[in-house]
Amino acid sequence: MEEGRKLQRITRTAKDPIKLRRAIVVMMSGQGQSVRDITSLMQVSDDYVRDVIHAFNERGFDALDPKWSGGRPPAISSRVREHICLIAKTVPSEWGITGHSTWSLKTLAEHLIARGVVAAISREHLRRILRRGGVSWQTTTTWKASNDPQFIAKMQRVLELYDHPPEGGRVVCVDEFGPLNLMPRTGKRWRPVGSPARLRATYNRYHGVMHMIAALDLATGKLYYRIRRRKRWREYLSFLKTLRARWPGQKLYVIADNYSPHKHPEVRAWAAGNDIELVFLPTYGSWLNWIESEFAALRYYALNGTDHRTHDEQNAAIAGYMRWRNARTAPKTNFAASSPIRSWTSYPAKVA
Repeated sequence: MEEGRKLQRITRTAKDPIKLRRAIVVMMSGQGQSVRDITSLMQVSDDYVRDVIHAFNERGFDALDPKWSGGRPPAISSRVREHICLIAKTVPSEWGITGHSTWSLKTLAEHLIARGVVAAISREHLRRILRRGGVSWQTTTTWKASNDPQFIAKMQRVLELYDHPPEGGRVVCVDEFGPLNLMPRTGKRWRPVGSPARLRATYNRYHGVMHMIAALDLATGKLYYRIRRRKRWREYLSFLKTLRARWPGQKLYVIADNYSPHKHPEVRAWAAGNDIELVFLPTYGSWLNWIESEFAALRYYALNGTDHRTHDEQNAAIAGYMRWRNARTAPKTNFAASSPIRSWTSYPAKVA
């Protein structure tokens, strides 16, 4: 009786089709059905039914589990597989092949056969080898190295301000965001399967563009911003004056990139006379500016997937996001805590 209940439980829960079929055969035999009835219902041979029943009588429930064999040895050795992955990571021109800037599965297979790496290989087999070897089809990206001879010193200065804000001072990251065009922006949203939201494909820019200048206060994590028609040094200086008025009596450490309005003589002179230290990032080092990640979130949540027809409408959407964000923010700490940049003593030859 106990075996019968266990067999019945297996027939309801077994996910392996072989184990399920064997359990049904044993249960039907235990119910007194003949071998012919079992073979007719299960569409198996008489020998299969008898083998399953005999094995169950000898080994019990262990006989229901399939015993997979190792199968035939792979036709392509692990050493050859590694060699294939190495070749796939090259480009055809490195092998003297013209007319192709990248490998397709077909051209790579033909090249492997022509060079005697393998005798024959299908595109599907090649795809599986590359996948198991950690080689995938990816879009080419670009990178720009810094030519700043003081890169390490400037980077370490910025990281020191992030890690240990000076007593009686406030660290603020400032940058421009834009241009804010009036145009359809692709994005993502929840929709019924196969029914994506659609935006107009053609548009006119009759109303010009706007620009945002924003500051990230690391002590609170809040964003402060202004939207203006231009982004000259005058607008930048005006924004610095609003920051100065917001935190009177505290020295401001303003981290910014090397955009020319940030270094305008009028800006430098006013900052020096109003207890503001301008901390400039290394050349091509804007990724060190903490506000960049906040701009990415702003673009994703407030602008992507929208089609604002007026600047007032778009500005209202940005303002709504800013209010929502600032109500939920926290102090900014641990910038790139586990990043390799923390151990740099010299600028690497290549930075993604």
